[in-house]
Amino acid sequence: MTKYAIIIPDGAADEPLEQLGNKTVLDAAAIPNMDTVSREGRQGIVRTVPDGMEPGSDIAQMTLLGYDPRQYYTGRAPIEAVARDIKLSEDDWVFRCNLVTIVDGKMEDHSAGHISTEEASALINELNERFGSEHTRFHPGVSYRHLVVFKGRDFDVRTYPPHDHIGTAVEKILPRGNGAETLVDLMARSQVLFANHDVNKVRKDLGENQVSSIWLWGQGRKARMESFKKRFGIRGAAITAVDLVRGLSKLIGFDLIDVPGATGFVDTNYKGKGLAAVEALDKYDLVFVHVEAPDEASHNGSAEMKKKAVEQIDKCIVGPVLEALRRYESWRILVMPDHPTPVSSKAHSAEPVPFAMAGTGISGILQAAFSEAHAAKSGFKVDNGFELMEYFLKI
Repeated sequence: MTKYAIIIPDGAADEPLEQLGNKTVLDAAAIPNMDTVSREGRQGIVRTVPDGMEPGSDIAQMTLLGYDPRQYYTGRAPIEAVARDIKLSEDDWVFRCNLVTIVDGKMEDHSAGHISTEEASALINELNERFGSEHTRFHPGVSYRHLVVFKGRDFDVRTYPPHDHIGTAVEKILPRGNGAETLVDLMARSQVLFANHDVNKVRKDLGENQVSSIWLWGQGRKARMESFKKRFGIRGAAITAVDLVRGLSKLIGFDLIDVPGATGFVDTNYKGKGLAAVEALDKYDLVFVHVEAPDEASHNGSAEMKKKAVEQIDKCIVGPVLEALRRYESWRILVMPDHPTPVSSKAHSAEPVPFAMAGTGISGILQAAFSEAHAAKSGFKVDNGFELMEYFLKI
């Protein structure tokens, strides 16, 4: 039986950056193991965001897992609800609820300084006490990432992910459409509640970003997906600190492997993720490892932080997993970002991403280091991104 590993450095694809000598992060980073995968196997580019869809991690991750988002996508928040075992009725609406920092009327920080889960839970619990009801319920999550479920209401709104609008006047990105007034009113009331909250007083004293408001986006209704085992005949497990990927993994029947110290930020436990992946190869056909750190570094506008994150992924995850795979008679590995997140824009992009795969039965096209430019030169392009998974598994 072939063993498979898929490693996702979230948002790692980028553009040439002046601060990195006009190189991309992948070009500038020391990534010998990704380069080995690229040189020994084959690389190419893949479009993970279909035309007309937003370049969110939800769309891109669904695509790279082998599912056409035009068929399965119902919104980001419903996927995260699955991760938290929140039971939704058919007519419920669920929204992502960020804790954000707004300064001078502009979106300053989509994460309120990557607020701690303990602080955030205190705020979310108080929101429930003040504004929760049988029709509205807040559900605390991790750090700045939370959910709110509405019952007995209907929405047809356009909302905006805060991480893609850093520096934008919030009045330009408020929810619009049928039901928007409910969302805007709730956000406004949260601002009054948070203004002099004890959590913010402490954060101000410590020089940390304060929580100005909740931000509602990513809405949808109950999600359903076909199991990966039924679709591809392969049993998988996922390693991730992010509810979005945890939810997708549960929807397709992957087991979840928890790693202590996995944070969804640049301080995550890279080594622990690598060790867990190596151990999981004995038990599962496929191990899927997702690392959010490069994406968060991009949203923070830090090329150096992003470069270090990519290097840690290469050293602590790609290297050990590649070494472990070689001990099996038949194996394959795939390394790819889900979408680009350019440091310059601090926002997701819908441009195609590079990928590299190697292992049993995979022959090379272009023996070169892993990078956006080399992947484009390979001539191997997958326009329907969800088809890449079957190619990787069945070639």
